[in-house]
Amino acid sequence: MNGTLAIPTAPPGFGRAFEHPVTQGIVIATVGVLVAASLIILALQLTHRIGPALRKELWLRTGAWGVLLPLMLGPVLAGREWTIAAVTLLGIFCLREYDRATGLFREYLLAGVVALGILLVNFAALDHWYGFYVALWPLMGVLIAVATIPQDRPEGYIQRVGLATFAFMLFGAGLAHLGYMANDPGYRPLVLLLLTAVALNDVAAFTFGKLFGRRKMLPATSPNKTIAGALGALTTTTLLVAFVSGPIFAGTAMEPLWLRLVLGVIVSVAGQLGDLMLSSIKRDLGIKDMGTVLPGHGGVLDRFNSLLLVSPAVFHFLRWIMDLGAAGPHRLITG
Repeated sequence: MNGTLAIPTAPPGFGRAFEHPVTQGIVIATVGVLVAASLIILALQLTHRIGPALRKELWLRTGAWGVLLPLMLGPVLAGREWTIAAVTLLGIFCLREYDRATGLFREYLLAGVVALGILLVNFAALDHWYGFYVALWPLMGVLIAVATIPQDRPEGYIQRVGLATFAFMLFGAGLAHLGYMANDPGYRPLVLLLLTAVALNDVAAFTFGKLFGRRKMLPATSPNKTIAGALGALTTTTLLVAFVSGPIFAGTAMEPLWLRLVLGVIVSVAGQLGDLMLSSIKRDLGIKDMGTVLPGHGGVLDRFNSLLLVSPAVFHFLRWIMDLGAAGPHRLITG
C-alpha cells in the first residue's frame, strides 16, 4: 500500500480531470440534483402549490447554487494551481466578512498581517513546502502578537490580538489544508467528495431536524439545530463518505472499511462543529448572517463555515494514516 490516492494516471490539468470514476459520478450527480431541483420548483410554481414568498426564496437559493457549484467544482477540476488559488480567495473573502462583523477592519495593521498570513500559508501549499507550511502557524501567531506593540496602545490589546489570531487560524492555517490536499496526484475525487459531503451534511441535518426533531441540541447557540438532525446528518454523511471513498482509497492504507467510516464521522462531526462555531460567533455579535453576498445563504462564511474545521481534521487524519500529499516533488518554486 502507498500514500498516493488511487487514480489511473496523474492528472495535471483540466483535459484529464474526469479520469477518475468518482469525479465523474460526483459532477454528474451534482448537476443532476440542481436540474431536478429547478424542475420541481417550476412544477410547484405552475401548479400553484407554493406562494410568492416561498417561490422567490427557492429560486434565489437554487440560483445561488447555480453560481456556487461552478465556482466550487471548476477550480478543483482545472488543476492543482487553480484549486489552491480558489482556496486563497475563499480565505480572503471569509476574512473580509469576519473583519466587518467583528470590527477587526478598524485595526488596519492586524487585518493586513492576517491577510499576509493567508497568502503565505497558501503559497507554502503551492510550493509544496510542508516545513514552511506548518512553521507559519506559530510564526504568524508571534507576528500578530507583536505587530501593534510599537503603536503603544495597550488598551484593547488582548481583544484585537485574539480576533486576529482566531482569524488566521481559521481562514489561513485551517482552510489552507484544503488547498494543500491538491498536492496529491489523486486529489480531485477526494476534494470533490469533501465539498459534496459537507453540503449534504447541512442538508441532512436540516431535513432530519424538520422531520423528526423534537429536542433542541444547543438552543442558545443555534435554535434550529436538533439532536435528531445531528444524528441524521452523522449517519447519512458517514455512510456516504465510507461508500464513495472506496474507489478513491483503493490500494492505500485507507482502504479498510472501518477507516473510511471513521473518516465519515470526522467529516460530519467537524462539519457540524464548524457550523455551531460560526453560530456562536454570530450570537455573540448579535447578527443573523455574516454577509448578504449569497441570496438565501447569507455570506460566504455562512456557506463555507464547515470547511474551516473539516479541512484540517481530514488532512491530518489522512496524513497520519497514509501520508497524504507527501508524494511528488517538493519546493516547486523555492527549490
